[in-house]
Amino acid sequence: MEILISDELKQLVPEFKIGVVHYQDIQVSDSPQMLMGRLRLFQESLYFDYADQKVSDIPAINEWRKLFKTIGTDPNRYRPSNEALYRRVQKQQYLHTVNSAVDMNNFLSLQYKIPLGIYDVSYLDGDVVIKIGNEQDSYIAINEREVSLSKKLVSADQHGAFGSPYVDSKRTAVTSDTTQALHLIYFQPSLQKDEAINLLQALSNMFTQIHGGTAEFSVI
Repeated sequence: MEILISDELKQLVPEFKIGVVHYQDIQVSDSPQMLMGRLRLFQESLYFDYADQKVSDIPAINEWRKLFKTIGTDPNRYRPSNEALYRRVQKQQYLHTVNSAVDMNNFLSLQYKIPLGIYDVSYLDGDVVIKIGNEQDSYIAINEREVSLSKKLVSADQHGAFGSPYVDSKRTAVTSDTTQALHLIYFQPSLQKDEAINLLQALSNMFTQIHGGTAEFSVI
């Protein structure tokens, strides 16, 4: 499986880069108490850290809002997923546990202040293209709603769009049956490549400590 960035996206956002982690032989389950406790405590800590701040002023989130605007998405209507998580924390609407992979994905998004998506490889077919969606791109999201992806950043395989830093699809959701996963890490464009590689190293180590298996990563 090759991960590609569309020419249109490269032209609009020349600094765009994405982190890719391929996990093999992982075991997804209910989150261990350690992860659930750490996720809850971290959200409570963030609530106090950002109680008197505007979420949109957080540099990494602000950068993603600008990227959304550049590709044609109104970030006030369709918020980047990292911003949506931080807004939940500000309202003390703390995240409920889903499974170990999703909970870890949310924890990492909060920690690094960037959108992330994790997908079951068994439901992917062919190469993956990161592109700007068109009027034909849509899917049933993990919240069970049909989402139009026109002018939104999407990841797509041969069967169409399956992921976005706005909201992910139900089709490729990671479950307890998942043994191979694709992790897409949406870096803020200003992040330098060496910093991105260090982030991927730390992130993938944290993931495999919980889930076992192996991880191979790269910056595209």
